[in-house]
Amino acid sequence: MSEAENCSHNCGSCSENCSSRQQDPADFLEKPNMLSTIHKVIGVVSGKGGVGKSLVTSLMSVVLNRRGYHTAILDADITGPSIPKVFGLSGRKAEGDDSGLYPVRSKTGIDVMSVNLLLEHESDPVVWRGPMIAGVVKQFWTDVIWNDVDFMFVDMPPGTGDVPLTVFQSIPVDGIIIVASPQELVSMIVQKAVKMAQMMNIPILGLVENMSYMECPDCHKRIQVFGESHIDEVAAEHGLEVLGRIPIDPALAKVCDQGVVELFEGDWLDAAADKVEKLKGSN
Repeated sequence: MSEAENCSHNCGSCSENCSSRQQDPADFLEKPNMLSTIHKVIGVVSGKGGVGKSLVTSLMSVVLNRRGYHTAILDADITGPSIPKVFGLSGRKAEGDDSGLYPVRSKTGIDVMSVNLLLEHESDPVVWRGPMIAGVVKQFWTDVIWNDVDFMFVDMPPGTGDVPLTVFQSIPVDGIIIVASPQELVSMIVQKAVKMAQMMNIPILGLVENMSYMECPDCHKRIQVFGESHIDEVAAEHGLEVLGRIPIDPALAKVCDQGVVELFEGDWLDAAADKVEKLKGSN
């Protein structure tokens, strides 16, 4: 059977290794809305779910916002959107006009676009197939008016499927942060994310370990709830930098649950913010 007969005409879901895949990656890039200005785009990824990508995305946007930059979040986790909740944007809906769709702005000025800001009820499930989900993510880039954004963080769904592929092919991602947890599977999980980034020629800024430890409130001893961390070994194996370790912190969980993540206190991601900030001076 020929390539043309096998081709689905959708590289995001097609498994054929046809000649069209040999195109320059820049050929697949989509232009943002003509009224948008976005300087740097950082993807937050992981090879599995439940490791804290949305948390890292939120905290990174807050830290750089505190440093005086205009930050934004494109919530690409269409079937599991949690970004609006942690910013207290529940019930607030995105609006648009003939020019495009406008993101919803948080209390401290962070722009957010998420499918939950478009649904009638935030608890409504998104029961869509992969190509439709990937299409919506692309529209968040092409149809939304992102006004003078210094750093946009893209909160990715887990894995290496349609949506991450669509983001890497359609959006000019300047670098990714890989999120992991201190469990035995971390090496395999990180390896999957690393290999996908390498295949798509996306720079890897480094690793962030979430749920890294818990601090005793009395003696302040660090307790490794999930056992000994392997993040340093994994980082060394791939020649990567560990950019931060986020603890299991009831205070952090509380501000997220209350929708006031912008009030969080902690310096866990300062090094990661430093690394991202350096992108501002690059072309």
